[in-house]
Parts: sequence; structure tokens; C-alpha cells
Amino acid sequence: MICSYCETESSSLASDCEFCGAPLKPQRPKKKEFIYLEQCELPFIELSLFHTYDLLVLLRLVRGERTKCYHLMRSVQKGSNLIEIDSDTLTFAENEYRLYTARMKVIEGILIDRMGYKPKRIDDKLLVSLQRKIENG
Repeated sequence: MICSYCETESSSLASDCEFCGAPLKPQRPKKKEFIYLEQCELPFIELSLFHTYDLLVLLRLVRGERTKCYHLMRSVQKGSNLIEIDSDTLTFAENEYRLYTARMKVIEGILIDRMGYKPKRIDDKLLVSLQRKIENG
């Protein structure tokens, strides 16, 4: 079997390369066809198998939803002074915001491990640039 990293041949029985020690059958992430917000609920192990591009798209979706939850939470907090709003509604809004914040931090952590940083802003320009790099290989 030929190592995909150093391109040396190893015995077919070995699970790791005899030269560099890399796994001979690595599971490299493949880019997904569709990314949707609910995927942020997947456990860390599954998220870590996502392609970096997909993680960036997912992070963009989570950040957008987190922003919506923040605005909803603030509206509910401000509105509670003007009208009677039950504490369950306020608690729900706060919990949703905290939940998306935690999911955002998990995805950012995976990206920091891979890229060495987390992008401050994920816009179309960044995604198109990364897509071109992936296609050019």
C-alpha cells in the first residue's frame, strides 16, 4: 500500500506507514453537498469529520442564528417592562442564545485546531476564495 503523505510503499498488512507513521487509510473530510443549521447539534466527533469549508459555512449559519436569538432576547427583555411577559418566554430566549453560543464555540474550536485561528467574519468573498483553492487542488 502507498502512503498518501510520503508516497512510500508499505506492506499490505501494516495499518500505519513504515516510513512516516501516518495512517495508510486516513479518513479525510469530504465536502458535503448541503449544510444546514441543524447539523450544528451533531457531537464533536462528527463535526470534526466535516470539511473545513463546510465548517465555515456552518459557523456562518450558527452565528446568524445566534444574532437573531440575541435580538429576540433583547426585545423580550425590553418588552417585559412595557407589557406582561411570562418568565418562561424570557428563559427560553436566553437559553436559545446560550445554546447557539456554545455550538458556535465548538465549531470555532475545531477551526482553530485546523487553521490556527477563527475567522472574524465569514463572507461570500472568503468562501469563494476557499472554494477556488479547493478546486485548484
